[in-house]
Amino acid sequence: MVDMITEWVSAAGYAGVLALMFLENLFPPLPSELIMPFAGFAAARGELSLTGVVIAGVAGTVLGNALWFELARAFGADRAKRFCERFGRYAGVTREDLDAAESALRRWGPMAVFIGRMMPGIRTLISVPAGLIEMPRHIFYAWTLAGTFLWVGGLALLGYMLEDAYTRIEESIGGAGKIFVGLGALLLVFYGYRAWKRRRR
Repeated sequence: MVDMITEWVSAAGYAGVLALMFLENLFPPLPSELIMPFAGFAAARGELSLTGVVIAGVAGTVLGNALWFELARAFGADRAKRFCERFGRYAGVTREDLDAAESALRRWGPMAVFIGRMMPGIRTLISVPAGLIEMPRHIFYAWTLAGTFLWVGGLALLGYMLEDAYTRIEESIGGAGKIFVGLGALLLVFYGYRAWKRRRR
């Protein structure tokens, strides 16, 4: 499984890493916790360079966050909150979510953007209230770039360093491990479906 995913990331190249990380910040097909370590695996095998992988991952992430930030600035706080009151339950972002994120930003300022870039579930959302309160662009992008570099670079480096260990683990687990991975994926789909049903209700 490690070989299969790593070969796929390697075949996609830097443009593929950039595109996946961009999409991860719009409507996540895969989390960065999977994308970047496998890109690091490919770098460890000499199929990509570690520097190139990090640059592509950072670029894709910043572009995805820039889209949310600029849309939020253009949309405005009042319209965004009215939109969330009406349609937020479908997107999983409520008026209360925006109010809480906005409050954190006003309290902690740019540090909230920096730390938020390394927190699952917050990484993309933090860009919206930053745009709504019209955080100066140079501050938003500087802190987003810094936090993104640490997160993405750390994940890629982890994959680069652990490539051999992951390969040995997969070989020792064998077919049983693949069965457990498949069952885990089915459970994730099941719980995701239940959460979606609850949200619709």
